[in-house]
Amino acid sequence: MIHKELGYQIVGCCMEVHSHLGPGLLEQCYHNALYFELTAQGLQVAYNRQYDVLYKGQQVGEYFADLVVENNVIIELKSVKALASVHAAQVLNYLHISDCRLGLLVNFQGSSLEWQRLVV
Repeated sequence: MIHKELGYQIVGCCMEVHSHLGPGLLEQCYHNALYFELTAQGLQVAYNRQYDVLYKGQQVGEYFADLVVENNVIIELKSVKALASVHAAQVLNYLHISDCRLGLLVNFQGSSLEWQRLVV
């Protein structure tokens, strides 16, 4: 399993944030809290990391991943009623344009944390 221990550590941090803040807040609150929690664990975290989309060597767009941990795991945060396939597609796009192979899609809106592990 790709980045198994790091993935578990990140999900544990997400659970910690969810247990303290609960559901119902705006995504930005969870984003900031998770950044704080991950860095408190001693992890290297990039906040809103930009990835360029290239077509035949030309930049045609850009994506901003919510959090990138240890330059290996992309975390996409949501605060929505339910995750949809478009959310997973967003993470897969990030994985395809980055050097990362593991993405975590995390939804803080529910009474319990909802998350998906995506690998390319």
